[in-house]
Amino acid sequence: MEIPEGKKIYFSSDNHLGAPTAEESRPREEKFVAWLDKVSEDAAAIFLLGDLFDFWFEYKHVVPKGFVRVLGKLAQLSDRGIPIYFFVGNHDLWMNDYFEKELNIPVFHRPKEFVFNDKKFLIGHGDGLGPGDKGFKRMKKIFTNPFAKWMYRWLHPDIGVPLAQYFSVKNKAISGKEDVEFLGEEKEWLVQYCKKKLETSHYDYFVFGHRHLPLN
Repeated sequence: MEIPEGKKIYFSSDNHLGAPTAEESRPREEKFVAWLDKVSEDAAAIFLLGDLFDFWFEYKHVVPKGFVRVLGKLAQLSDRGIPIYFFVGNHDLWMNDYFEKELNIPVFHRPKEFVFNDKKFLIGHGDGLGPGDKGFKRMKKIFTNPFAKWMYRWLHPDIGVPLAQYFSVKNKAISGKEDVEFLGEEKEWLVQYCKKKLETSHYDYFVFGHRHLPLN
C-alpha cells in the first residue's frame, strides 16, 4: 500500500469499552469517537488492534447492547472510503462476521503482514504470542473451540453477557499492575516473539497492542 503525500496510518488498541461499567466507559467512548473524527481528516487507513470492547460475543441474531456511537462512527468512516482493519483481542476474540457484513471492516484473528511505502510491518493484537504464558494459551484454546462457542451461544444474553463481564473484571483484579509494568525483555513475550520473527524474516516495524504500556 502506498501512503499518499500528507496522509497517515493510525493505530488504536485496548480501549476496553464497556469496562468497568457502561456509565464509566461512556466518556472514553466519546473521546475515542472524537479521535476518529480528528484522524479521519488525513487517514490513509485506521487499524484497530483488538480489545476495542471489554467483551464482545456475536450470537446468531444478537450482538452486545451499547457502543452505538463508536459503531456509527466506524460505519460513517468506512462509507467514506477510509480503509479500517480490525484485529481481535483476547476480550473480543468471539467476533465473527458482524463488522465485515455491517461495517465493511475486515476482521483478522492472527497477526498479518502489511507493506506501506516499502516498509514491512507485522501487525496484530499481541496476545498469546511468543514463549511462556501457557495458562492463557490453554484458556484461549478453550474459548476459541467451536464446541465451547456453540455451548456458550445457548446461554441467554441476559446471563451470558453479565457472566463474561464479571470474569473480565475479576481477571483485571488478579493481574493488578502487571499489565502496565515492564517485566524485562526476557519476560516480555512479545519482545521475544519479535526477536524470533527477525531470525527468519525482515520487518521494519512490529505494531501490537495487548500490553498496556509502550515497548520499543
